[in-house]
Order: sequence, then C-alpha cells, then structure tokens
Amino acid sequence: MADAPNPIQIQKFLGGVDYPATRETLLSHAKDSGADSNVLDALGNIPDKEYDSPTAVSSAVSDAKG
Repeated sequence: MADAPNPIQIQKFLGGVDYPATRETLLSHAKDSGADSNVLDALGNIPDKEYDSPTAVSSAVSDAKG
C-alpha cells in the first residue's frame, strides 16, 4: 500500500472548496484539480458527512489511515 498523503498534499487539491462540504464534493473537487490516486483514496476513506473546514478534513484523513 502506498503511503497516505500528508494534509498539505491533500489541501493543495482542495483549494477553493466552499465549506461546509461533503465527502463527494471534496472528492469531485480533488479529481478536477488533478489529485493522484493516493489523495483520492485518502478522501474516499473518510466518513461520509459534511466537513466544515480544511482542518476537519485533515483530521478525518489522519483518523482514517490509523
């Protein structure tokens, strides 16, 4: 399994997202921004709910990879 991307790598592909945002919105935005499969997999593994900030997304990714 590839290393999980760090929060900075993930946020690079989420610039301009309007929060709160759902997991599907985050995935779609990341895809449109050219995110690689590591980033898309990391976002795909977070709980399907609304996230109110980039920090909340980073925390969810960190929790999901544990």
